Amino acid sequence: MCGLLGFLTADSATTAVVDQVYDALHCQRHRGPDEKGTWHDDHMIFGFNRLSIIDIEHSHQPLRWGPADNPQRYAMTFNGEIYNYLELREQLAAEHGAEFGEGKIFATDGDGEAIVAAFHFWGPEAVRKLRGMFAFAIWDTETSELFLARDPFGIKPLFIATGAGGTAFASEKKSLLELLSPLALSDELDPRALEHYTVLQYVPEPESLHKNIRRLESGNYATVKLGQEPVTTRYFRPDFRVRPFVAGSEKTRYAEIAAALEDSVAKHMRADVTVGSFLSGGIDSTAIAALAMRHNPKLITFTTGFEREGYSEVDVAAESAELIGARHIVKVVSPAEFAAAIPEIVWYLDDPVADPALVPLYFVAKEARKHVKVVLSGEGADELFGGYTIYREPLSLKPFEYLPAGARKLLGKLGDKIPDGKRGKSLLQRGSLRLEDRYYGNARSFNDAQLRAVLRDFRPEWTHQDVTAPIYAQSAGWDPVARMQHLDLFTWLRGDILVKADKMTMANSLELRVPFLDNEVMRVAEGIPFDQKITKQTSKYALRQALDGIVPDHVLNRAKLGFPVPLRHWLRGTELYDWAETQIAESQTDHLLHKPAVLQMLRDHKAGVSDHSRRLWTVLVFMVWHGIFVEDRIKPEIQEPVYPVSL
Repeated sequence: MCGLLGFLTADSATTAVVDQVYDALHCQRHRGPDEKGTWHDDHMIFGFNRLSIIDIEHSHQPLRWGPADNPQRYAMTFNGEIYNYLELREQLAAEHGAEFGEGKIFATDGDGEAIVAAFHFWGPEAVRKLRGMFAFAIWDTETSELFLARDPFGIKPLFIATGAGGTAFASEKKSLLELLSPLALSDELDPRALEHYTVLQYVPEPESLHKNIRRLESGNYATVKLGQEPVTTRYFRPDFRVRPFVAGSEKTRYAEIAAALEDSVAKHMRADVTVGSFLSGGIDSTAIAALAMRHNPKLITFTTGFEREGYSEVDVAAESAELIGARHIVKVVSPAEFAAAIPEIVWYLDDPVADPALVPLYFVAKEARKHVKVVLSGEGADELFGGYTIYREPLSLKPFEYLPAGARKLLGKLGDKIPDGKRGKSLLQRGSLRLEDRYYGNARSFNDAQLRAVLRDFRPEWTHQDVTAPIYAQSAGWDPVARMQHLDLFTWLRGDILVKADKMTMANSLELRVPFLDNEVMRVAEGIPFDQKITKQTSKYALRQALDGIVPDHVLNRAKLGFPVPLRHWLRGTELYDWAETQIAESQTDHLLHKPAVLQMLRDHKAGVSDHSRRLWTVLVFMVWHGIFVEDRIKPEIQEPVYPVSL
């Protein structure tokens, strides 16, 4: 778990850039405070910040490896963990060890060499064999070709920029902003990405808010030749098409789910440092913690919450920890702590993410890092097994499917005439639309009218369908819940959930592992029938059945809550109203936003005219981001990471 940085020059002028690359590593020092290393040849420069987790005394990076006749052929930097690295090393040694004379194919005991050796012998297809989270770069000194890859789900980030000076890539966009000059690129903002952000509350892949910096998409690899643009290939294509249970086979499928998850947790526990677990009051994190206890009876669990009633799962999590026998630590976040940390958190994010849950996540990660170096968490279960409440919407809208298109359209117009907030309005409006038009993920902050009032350069053609239409095209003919899950894998999960998970934990030099997002767990989750995911009473039905006996009864059928934030109340009260008013007044975003409209939203929210909390938070986070990365007006105090080496 680390931060990588690389620069492939368009010519052989690495010496002119190597010092800048080394300096740019400092922007991502929190990702790897244990070691800092660089390597370069005539064309390629690698920089690396290491957080030592496996094979601590060895496995230094940038890593060099090669076949017997050229043992220094490849250089590699790698961020992440490969959980089946032991099995891969055994397979590679058995198949190719003889080529190395005495059969010693590896010089270390780590997972990095397994990646580069697999790439050498199996080529790009090696990425399909990796169970883990990863972003890595391999430079082939013989062919002068760069290979980049990201894990299937997008757990680990990889930003990339190509200009006249070459191609640069990094775990943190901040580092690439330091290298735009040698790339001969500007720091121009992307107005379409900004509009997508305001609608979705995150910047969708492959975009970033800087026009000349993109992201290598999840489930993709890329090859880069000298002086050329990267050529990308998608290797991960999930398939949620239903494969019905054979009569009487339900228990067998539940057993397969439980076995796959138990195997994944076992492999995710592989580390040479202490592993803990996040624990909310829900089924997902509780399942992970309960299974982890089988491998570490001294497991420490961590949760967070607020003092306001209804916005904390602290009590439920504590009860769960007691029942599974884990030592439990709680971090309660005050409104003052929340507000004070916002600039620092936005700096760590790189691009704005308007999900207030990332703030308590930052604080619980900070607390966890005092005790452990790795934590497990339950992200991904909702997307794989059908956990979001909105996935039940096709059940309530099913009657609309029997109506002619004209009748549905009339009902939609009728819904438009119903006053906002009145019962039935949303049902009629959404029932009149196709799934592709109405569903674009869990975040729906602004409608067009609201966005037109706030964005100066509002473009009605820049819709959510820019992002969703190509994804929906891949799932034509699937059942609606499967299509929603598939969409969320490529939007909400990788744009919001995994970004905040990676950024907030790495801000505290803490490695987060997500056992649900595993190849084998995905295999048993794909194809689960509609009625085994969503019923009128519950969600994640098959998963709940599989976890019966693993998860305590008080959690097994409990509704999802997560880490909710009392933002609606705080923006009306003394906790955040004055802070928000100050951000609006001081922000130099007048050329992008209608600030009087934003201020009016805040006042209407305080007066109780309407709940604008999500829309306000989306705009406020962008204003803070702009103040840091564009105006250079807000200067967060970023501490040098110093942690106990014994964890």
